[in-house]
Amino acid sequence: MSDPTSLPSFPPPMDEHPLRGRVLDALLDEGFRPSIDEDGDVAFKAQGQQVFVRCIDTQPPLMRVFGQWLVGDDVPGDELDRLRAANAVTGALNLVKTTVHDGRLVVAVDLVVSEGLDLRSLLGATIDAVLGSVQTWHATLREMTGTTGE
Repeated sequence: MSDPTSLPSFPPPMDEHPLRGRVLDALLDEGFRPSIDEDGDVAFKAQGQQVFVRCIDTQPPLMRVFGQWLVGDDVPGDELDRLRAANAVTGALNLVKTTVHDGRLVVAVDLVVSEGLDLRSLLGATIDAVLGSVQTWHATLREMTGTTGE
């Protein structure tokens, strides 16, 4: 008998978490190395940044693509400046939500996912939107506080 700890780790059956299975497949097809974290979210690195996808198997299925970044001491402005910059980004960009909470910049996009949707394209565009919004937040904050980037 073989050692059970040496058995490969198989993904859950497709009917257990159908949207999460589709997301994992789409990310693997795009060359990412996704894993499932302790919260059940799909976690992966894009452009060197940690990004997550939360899948909610409701009717219709919902997906949240999000990331969180610590706001360092070198970031200009106070909490109100940072919140105002987050509000400006949220107001300027469709679907993207940004906020600052507990010293972290949080950026998320919530989407309804239909069965026939091209998930690879949607994920690619959404990941770009999340990461681009982080850059936009930094640029907006520098503009609001009158500071320059390094």
